[in-house]
Amino acid sequence: MFLSVFDMFKVGVGPSSSHTIGPMVAAARFLDHLRAQPFGVAGVRASLHGSLAFTGVGHATDRAVILGLAGLRAEDYDAIKAAAELARINAEHTVLPSGLGPLRFHPKDDLLFDYGPALPGHPNGLILRGVDAQGDVITQVTYYSIGGGFVLTDTELATGEDTDTGPAVPYPFQTGQQMLDMAAASGKSIAAMKRANELSRMPSADLDRGLLRIWEVMNTCIDRGLKTDGILPGGLQVRRRAKGIYDALLAERGVNLSAPHTINDWMSTYAMAVNEENAAGGQVVTAPTNGAAGVVPATIRYWLDHVPGASASRVPEFLLTAAAIGGLIKFNASISGAECGCQAEVGSAAAMAAAGLAAVLGGTVEQIENAAEIALEHHLGMTCDPVRGLVQVPCIERNGLGAIKAVSAASLALRGDGKHLVSLDVAVETMRQTGADMSEKYKETALGGLAVNVPNC
Repeated sequence: MFLSVFDMFKVGVGPSSSHTIGPMVAAARFLDHLRAQPFGVAGVRASLHGSLAFTGVGHATDRAVILGLAGLRAEDYDAIKAAAELARINAEHTVLPSGLGPLRFHPKDDLLFDYGPALPGHPNGLILRGVDAQGDVITQVTYYSIGGGFVLTDTELATGEDTDTGPAVPYPFQTGQQMLDMAAASGKSIAAMKRANELSRMPSADLDRGLLRIWEVMNTCIDRGLKTDGILPGGLQVRRRAKGIYDALLAERGVNLSAPHTINDWMSTYAMAVNEENAAGGQVVTAPTNGAAGVVPATIRYWLDHVPGASASRVPEFLLTAAAIGGLIKFNASISGAECGCQAEVGSAAAMAAAGLAAVLGGTVEQIENAAEIALEHHLGMTCDPVRGLVQVPCIERNGLGAIKAVSAASLALRGDGKHLVSLDVAVETMRQTGADMSEKYKETALGGLAVNVPNC
């Protein structure tokens, strides 16, 4: 299955790709399902299951479903418009999607958090229903939000349906070894092969504009986070720290007060700026998820601002390389914290960032694959245990450390010749197996780890 760079990097809204963007996508798909029916419906209902229920309030899943059923989309989300529409729905108990409305929907009665066993297909499940005037269900669809804003119906998940109907791509690598072999045979870099695959589906100008747009949103998000302070929403009273750290770092420049390891603070503050924006419900880019959205942009910003010879003209090469690695991880394992823990989110992001950085620093294909493997290997076993189900603790700092690991992994790989014992494919498969063995308490349910050991009231 072809995964575009714009599948791995999607402009959306915080705080979660699986719990916010995915449910909005599912709601939009359900509206299309209703529009295609020969009969009309009088109202809609929704139920959240598994991780979507347990951490749904902290991740704004309820809000996402309500607004999605009203026809709003994550990619052009307007916070002011959304707040006004949410207030209207709560007052009038109807949603007004184009081509269907008004449809009866009372959030208090028609949105259910089901804390029983998860649905069989995936920990992130939701069922959307259309009802008649008497309130009887006349159509329903089960959706799974499988991470990174990707959504499948139960049928698509069960049958392994490949919804990609585009032409064959010239470099259809599905494993790290295939990627290495195709690079050796073609003489092309990972970014060049990924670009050729993208160009089989879109014009060059569209690809270039899209990549520029992705970096612009990432960079703007960093800048916004570096200028904003205050307390994050959700009740934990988590204070934004990126601005304070950034201001202190700027003040120290040129004063010879900083130790060499202060460079880690720069990387961390770039990443934290993004994830503080995500936690506040701001516009971010999934990279590959919202919970891990700070690692890739922080690594790019570190490279541009602190590495001699860096050029913004090579950011597309970074993004294409990173997307190729992210696609391998998603295809062969998971990028979902609810499925495999945070190793699948920040671990995947660090692997993507390490590969991208190694590429723009002149690494060979073998060194790039090694960089990705090092970064992923040293996130193996990382749990997803958000306090109060909010994408704040430990998520914000974890992105900073993920960026530091990504840079260290790239640096280590570039010190070698690309030969190494553990392949990227082995690391990915190990991550998949580790996620399967991991207790559900540590997979975005807020039922274990920090989520139960940190006072959150």
